[in-house]
Amino acid sequence: MNENLMPRSESAIRCGRVAVLMGGLSAEREISLKSGHAVLQGLKKAGVDAFKFDPHQDLLRQLLELKADRVFNILHGRGGEDGTIQAVLDMLGMPYTGSGVAASALTMDKLATKRLLLGSNIPTPDYMELNSEDDCKRLPGDLGLPVFVKPVLEGSSIGMTPVYDAVDLVPAWQKASEFGDVFAEILIIGSEYTAAFLDQQVLPLIKLETPREFYDYEAKYFADDTIYTCPSGLDDTMVGNINRLVEQTIKVTGVRHWGRVDLMLDTANQPWIIEVNTTPGMTDHSLVPMAAREAGLDMPDLVLRILESTLSGDKSHV
Repeated sequence: MNENLMPRSESAIRCGRVAVLMGGLSAEREISLKSGHAVLQGLKKAGVDAFKFDPHQDLLRQLLELKADRVFNILHGRGGEDGTIQAVLDMLGMPYTGSGVAASALTMDKLATKRLLLGSNIPTPDYMELNSEDDCKRLPGDLGLPVFVKPVLEGSSIGMTPVYDAVDLVPAWQKASEFGDVFAEILIIGSEYTAAFLDQQVLPLIKLETPREFYDYEAKYFADDTIYTCPSGLDDTMVGNINRLVEQTIKVTGVRHWGRVDLMLDTANQPWIIEVNTTPGMTDHSLVPMAAREAGLDMPDLVLRILESTLSGDKSHV
């Protein structure tokens, strides 16, 4: 993959002055700052004229005053991954990394994503919307247990709870409701994997194992006992099957430049797509840099490759 890189000095010059958007106001602000600093350091090592930008109020005025040639967006969660910042940048005519407005809005909404996947014959766990305690009471008969109860519009496992017993449904719903609309999906019993992608190419799969109840916020960003296996240990046939499913998911959701598709492999070796992340973490615990290293890209190479995607003027995915 390294042979596709332009010389760093030439590429860095072409990228011009780059604002690294990090922080913001979402529930994932802390992780966005950690990701942003890692991206900023990588860009500077690659010779890019990059600087930190932590947007707060009066975002439009701040962006107009940036005097940046392009943006590396590493805002996580609402405002950063849901099409909001993308719409503002489009209006300003400022190139930015990652997916466009429509794909960002779609994949931030877990329910909308699931409906699209199901309509495209891509396997994803069955689900039920939870709008009340009565819905929670009906769930065991209508959907079955166990389930994952999740907020519709949050990432980083925020507000999520695995539920094995009906008595725990209402508390799980109440917890998730703190972040907006809620749904439950069938909990797949099996192994967890993630597939990072760069310029539509799927990077080496990573298998995730944690002694915690599930791969939660703590396991993702802070715990030292999470086990990452990359390459995944799966045979070539299974890796090929999963990669084709991931490529199909990328295509139907319209995501671009880079991101990550999370999935489960059940005990019958059936893969299930769980969600799509358009601005994944880039911390020292994060999965995209890990997969990129396995593919021969260090952090400066990776962030430069992502940034170079903004040079093509590709409008094929919005």
